[in-house]
Amino acid sequence: MNTAYPFAVTYLVIGGGFDPLFFIGTLFFLIPYNLAMYGINDVFDYESDIRNPRKNSIEGAVEAKQFHPTILWATALTTIPFVVAMLLLGSWQANLVLLGVLFFVVAYSLKGLRFKEIAFLDSITSSLHFVGPMIYAIAVLGFKPEAWPFALALFLWGLASHAFGAVQDVIPDREGKLHSIATVIGARATVWFSAILYLAASIVISLQGGLSIIAGISGLLYVANVAPYLFVADSTSGRANKAWRRFIWLNYGVGAVVTMCIVASYVLFI
Repeated sequence: MNTAYPFAVTYLVIGGGFDPLFFIGTLFFLIPYNLAMYGINDVFDYESDIRNPRKNSIEGAVEAKQFHPTILWATALTTIPFVVAMLLLGSWQANLVLLGVLFFVVAYSLKGLRFKEIAFLDSITSSLHFVGPMIYAIAVLGFKPEAWPFALALFLWGLASHAFGAVQDVIPDREGKLHSIATVIGARATVWFSAILYLAASIVISLQGGLSIIAGISGLLYVANVAPYLFVADSTSGRANKAWRRFIWLNYGVGAVVTMCIVASYVLFI
């Protein structure tokens, strides 16, 4: 939902309708896009995932090697038809955005690129996974300026979320010689980085006025979620997993508030 939702809502709110591209794009970002994003990641992260105690839970799975070819084939067979259709229906500007979004999906995990192991680029790429579908919708409809503050807020939220998620893995990542924003700048600095970006995202949304203020205030819950770990040490960074688990459920509550604000605004203004 956190990939299909940004596309579908943005497409409708800024001028799109229930046309073929809406349905094709929404379905693509709901299923094939996620199969590509998480499937490719599972395949190329296998060696580190089998050593991660958080896997095989709500926080991720470990797929046996015999399923890796199936995952990659399924990714290709489900992704290509949708992408071809979207390229045919979209403008050249939108097509460039779509191809760029797909590049970052692959580059995040693929051996030889592995953006996920380059500090700061890991968080940037991860955030683009979620704001990318939104930017694609903006591109399809002519890059309307009123949509950009919301895209910026979602990008900042994505940066903060990925960075904070890396805090809990500082010790195992360093032991496995894996690099992330948290292993490079440390757990404490990463939590501060996340808190500041969450706050910035809330401010950007609130500045749009109207019901956006309510959505912005609800975003402060993310700041409150990470605040207890502002002075965490690398040696105790694993404790941040509690906040990460809260984050997973917090998305439902904040998402509901944001959705109600969007619905109310759409109805009131139309």
